[in-house]
Amino acid sequence: MHTRSPRADQRPFDTSHFRQALGQFATGVTVITTRLADGSFRGLTASSFNSVSLDPPLVLWSLATTANSMAIFTGNSHYVINVLSADQAHLAKQFATRGIDPWENTEYELSRTGQPILKGASAWFECHNRSRYPEGDHVIFVGEVELCEFSPSPPLIFHSGQFGSLG
Repeated sequence: MHTRSPRADQRPFDTSHFRQALGQFATGVTVITTRLADGSFRGLTASSFNSVSLDPPLVLWSLATTANSMAIFTGNSHYVINVLSADQAHLAKQFATRGIDPWENTEYELSRTGQPILKGASAWFECHNRSRYPEGDHVIFVGEVELCEFSPSPPLIFHSGQFGSLG
């Protein structure tokens, strides 16, 4: 017989404390990129990236429900997840800053479906936009990887609100 544990009536922490605790988990840094119907590009910085399955090859990332780019990433059939290398913290900042064109002076190539792939990334995954799951204040995007590449360059790391690298 399976017994369910009772849920807590209250949480003894606030959002700020929760965010600080999450910051103790070191993550890689990605820029998710896509191409719009008019040929322009969009991209955003995300540290919420993870593998889901090897067969089929699935990965996930999440986006705040309030993000301006929600409709773009919900509607597009493909996107690229670019895993930034240790020397690309400037790109993480560029693609996280509102009011600027992050594509200005950014080097990229186009994937087989015309999606932008950032030059110098440690790895990239071209994904079919397979499914989405609303959870809390974010939507989890699951991408089916159709093509991927990697280089031996060390990745950019984010920990306690700071960028760094391995070693």
